[in-house]
Amino acid sequence: MSAPTTAKPIHVETESQFEELLASNAVVLVDYYADWCGPCKMLEPTIEAVAGETDAAVLKVDIDAHQELASEKGIRSVPTIEFYKNGEAADRVIGVQDKNDLLAALAELGA
Repeated sequence: MSAPTTAKPIHVETESQFEELLASNAVVLVDYYADWCGPCKMLEPTIEAVAGETDAAVLKVDIDAHQELASEKGIRSVPTIEFYKNGEAADRVIGVQDKNDLLAALAELGA
């Protein structure tokens, strides 16, 4: 029996850290959020659970702290979740998501 993963979402501090994490992980889930966003707060425990149950890197990007990055990625509403495979954007969903749907999307990408 394997030990449970204690992986936590990675809070992105800089755009270069974001790019580095995309480049160094085969599958990445990015949660774009804002502290003032109610649905983002509802989604937070789901994102934390997903981080603990997948091999994918799970990143959190505060759109207020990283306005340029959010704008560059075309983030217009939060929460927005993007999926990346081998550094390339693979999919995007907007709004509160079900944990099983997120895990299924990651499994499809090979995480």
